[in-house]
Amino acid sequence: MPKSVIIPPGTTTPIAPFVPGTLADGVVYVSGTLPFDKQNNVVHVGNAKAQTRHVLETIKSVIETAGGTMDDITFNQIFITDWTNYAAINEVYAEFFPGDKPARFCIQCGLVKPDALVEIASVAHIGK
Repeated sequence: MPKSVIIPPGTTTPIAPFVPGTLADGVVYVSGTLPFDKQNNVVHVGNAKAQTRHVLETIKSVIETAGGTMDDITFNQIFITDWTNYAAINEVYAEFFPGDKPARFCIQCGLVKPDALVEIASVAHIGK
C-alpha cells in the first residue's frame, strides 16, 4: 500500500525521526503532537488550555494539508502530565470537536519535554 508523508507548510524539523503525518489508503495518522514552536521549544508554559489549543491547531494543519477536516478524526490518543489539567484540556478539546466526538483515550505520563503538559496523536479517515 503506497503512503504519502504529510508535512504542513512552515513545519520545522522534528526533534526525533518522524514526520507530522502519514496518509495511507485514505487514513491520516498524525504523530504525537506537542506544544512546540518553530524551534521545538514548549509554548505557553504552565497553561494547559493554551498548550491544548496549540496542539489541536497543529493537528488541524496536518489533517487539512492531507485534504481533510477535524470532523474526519476518528480517534485521539491524549497524554497529559497531571490530572489537575484534565478539565482545562477537555474544555479546549470540546471546542475543536463540537459535534460527534472521536473515540479517544487519555493517560497521565511524563512527556519528552518537562514543560509540555499535553500531547495528542490522531487518526482521521478522509477517504481515498
